[in-house]
Amino acid sequence: MSVDRTAEAWLDDPEPWRETRRLGRALTAIEGGGETLTLAKAAWRRAGRAMTIGLTGPPGVGKSTLTAALARELRKQGQPVAVLAFDPTSPLTGGAVLGDRVRMSDLETDPGVFIRSMASRGAGGGLAQAAAAATDLLDAAGFPWILVETVGAGQAQTAIRRNSDLVVLVTAPGLGDGVQAIKSGTMEIADVFVVNKSDLPGAAAARRSIVEMLHLAEGAGSEPPAVLPTVARTGDGAAEVLDTVAASFERLRAEGEIGARRSARLRRRVLDLYRAEVLRLAMGSIDDDRFGRDLLAASGSKALDGEDDSQQNRAPRESRPAGDPYDLADRLVGEFVGGFRKQRGA
Repeated sequence: MSVDRTAEAWLDDPEPWRETRRLGRALTAIEGGGETLTLAKAAWRRAGRAMTIGLTGPPGVGKSTLTAALARELRKQGQPVAVLAFDPTSPLTGGAVLGDRVRMSDLETDPGVFIRSMASRGAGGGLAQAAAAATDLLDAAGFPWILVETVGAGQAQTAIRRNSDLVVLVTAPGLGDGVQAIKSGTMEIADVFVVNKSDLPGAAAARRSIVEMLHLAEGAGSEPPAVLPTVARTGDGAAEVLDTVAASFERLRAEGEIGARRSARLRRRVLDLYRAEVLRLAMGSIDDDRFGRDLLAASGSKALDGEDDSQQNRAPRESRPAGDPYDLADRLVGEFVGGFRKQRGA
């Protein structure tokens, strides 16, 4: 069945979308950038009911192990769960390395769990460009919980907020200067903090460091995020994390914060789609052959006044275009805008 035909079937009967193979095929289309408007719109119309939780943190803190522990705990509670894990991109194939799938292999036979690894492809914040559309698909498929795990953390990884209702920031003992690895740009986006590997020395000190930092940054009347210990390897603390996340979600929804975050995400998503379409149109307007000829139809290299390369033991300057790259780029913009105006006037 084609992606278009599948999307039409979804509109009539959403239940088949929980079928793993069909949902996987749709996500493959999304990840490859070949999603149709029918598919994307069908997903968007049915989305909006799931609680999307982003998990981020420095490498090596056990994000994948914690994600698996949370998924197992949700299944104990009878809740279906989808996991969207963004793995590093293989430098050879361009695909996901699939490290997260290895750690969650015991969950793959559970019909109430859907796990998908996607390649980050170098996208900002460890999230692929298709993250929003993929989340829509999982939401529309009827999963009440969606766990989105990023490649890593740091200033750029604040992009996790753009694809999640709440953010869980995971750390662990032994990261050096307290919580230095998660200070820059990520602490303020977290709704819940988790100190994983809390059976190791230094766990209590790591929790105290985070609590102290949150206390210093706490605004008047604001409620500081919870800081919870876990040992994801054994599942200890997973239930408490889920309880805290659910309570935080309900509180933020009652305060209107969840609605505000989703509205902000929608605005950013529209702008991202707009930029992508404008770029596609602009690049499509360039005649590569003519542009190449114009670029090469340049006056030859000219030495600057009073400059003689041969006398200064320097290599001769390569032939260059008469115009500088800034002028050439401006000319391309002018041609694109001019062509657009002609189309509008036609």
